[in-house]
Amino acid sequence: MQRADKAAIEQLHIGETRLMELAGRECLRIVGETLQLESFSGSSFLVVCGKGNNGGDGFVLARHLLNMQASVDLVLLYPESLLKGVNREGLTILEAYQKHETSLRIFKSHDEALPFVAETSYNALIDAITGTGLRLDEPGLALVSPLSDGIELINTIRDRTNALTIAIDLPSGLDATTGFSATPVIRADVTVTMAFLKRGFYLNEGPECCGEVHVAEISIPRFLVEPSSCLLTDSEFAAEHFLLRESASAKHTNGKVLIIAGSQTGQSSMVGAAILSAKAALKTGAGYVCISLPISLAAVIHIAVPEAIVIGRDIATIAEHARWADAILIGCGLGRDETAIELVRELLSNSIVTSKKLILDADALYALSVIGTAESLSQCHDVVLTPHYGEFSRLTARPIEEIAADPIGCAESFAALHQVTVLLKGSPTVITRAEGPTLLNTSGTEALATAGSGDVLSGMIVALAAKGASPVNAAAAAAWFHGRAGDLASNVASLVSAGMIVDSIHQAIEEIFEQEE
Repeated sequence: MQRADKAAIEQLHIGETRLMELAGRECLRIVGETLQLESFSGSSFLVVCGKGNNGGDGFVLARHLLNMQASVDLVLLYPESLLKGVNREGLTILEAYQKHETSLRIFKSHDEALPFVAETSYNALIDAITGTGLRLDEPGLALVSPLSDGIELINTIRDRTNALTIAIDLPSGLDATTGFSATPVIRADVTVTMAFLKRGFYLNEGPECCGEVHVAEISIPRFLVEPSSCLLTDSEFAAEHFLLRESASAKHTNGKVLIIAGSQTGQSSMVGAAILSAKAALKTGAGYVCISLPISLAAVIHIAVPEAIVIGRDIATIAEHARWADAILIGCGLGRDETAIELVRELLSNSIVTSKKLILDADALYALSVIGTAESLSQCHDVVLTPHYGEFSRLTARPIEEIAADPIGCAESFAALHQVTVLLKGSPTVITRAEGPTLLNTSGTEALATAGSGDVLSGMIVALAAKGASPVNAAAAAAWFHGRAGDLASNVASLVSAGMIVDSIHQAIEEIFEQEE
């Protein structure tokens, strides 16, 4: 963003004053919409400003609030002598306003403001203290005065009065890249960010600190930040990569899926995972689904998924159907005994299997960690791995805490090392490959935290891949639909089961195309 700001000023000749004016004006619009005010008259705001451009944005917003007949208490945390350029100009304008406006009070320090503002009620508290410049390699850095004083002032008044807290650009004390937070940090209800979303909003403490995020359009064009390192998936992205059936098409032209899943021993059965993934593939529009599992389970599958073909576990038969398939899913409920591990080894050394789009999930990922990831994946052409943090820890030998702290970096390095696509499940879900931008998916809630949910997601991915989407786009679009299906499954997230997610896939897909119509 710093480079984009500089480029807008130097290359496009958009003056710094113009950028700041647009930022302040956009903040005013979003503040009004958020508070649902018919008029700003009679409303009261506390604006706490730092010494940089974030504080400058706060000065502009304060002026616009005054123009709309609001009352403003402005707290300047740093000495005026530290203000430079447009920031100094912004304060000078407000000082001139003060000669004519009794509804403006300017406090030149935290200590000066404290006796007056601590017991005052406000419609909203505006955090204009720090912008994107804070860098945190780990959470919990202790901030010093006056920065900490300003943050604690806002948080204290918010806790006492429940006043809405609005952060300009990002909550002060939050790292815009890592999502790590310092101590203290602003807990915003709304964040009005400039020009583009920041990935730290979605990582670590970011979601908790940011609240509802709005993007302010301040005339910084997208081409100044291309190519983006991260993109956020949405309904339009999901719809774009869900290929509809052609009017003259047949079942074999609408995605032929082979699912190698499920197991049964003398002590346990995991046929349910195969059923869930197969049902999900069919619900996501696959034209033809074949399931390979112990043939003794065929009757169960025929009852649960009558649309599916069932084959056994003979390698020659699997290879024959692999040649036929457009995409193959391996792993859901496959088991972790020596037989299952050896099956994965054979499959990933078979050139027919590895020439196809592959999705490796669950027990296939466990087998990879046993037989060797690098060697096993070296023959694969288009493969998607779908681990959660625990499975990814086993694959990479990294602690779960390290992965959780930097899921994007960890996923990107693994994808680049092994030339694969990684869908790292979490909040957000990270989808990345060796080349191209990383995709972040934020659809869904805790509704997805239920046994079998991952099997459903894998079935959706293999269906979209079989229908023609690239592996990375199939994974990302399926993740979005999967999250939305979880939302639609029940009004109470804690009641959602994997079967309910499957039953809601149609609704999640249909509502997108109904909206387009």
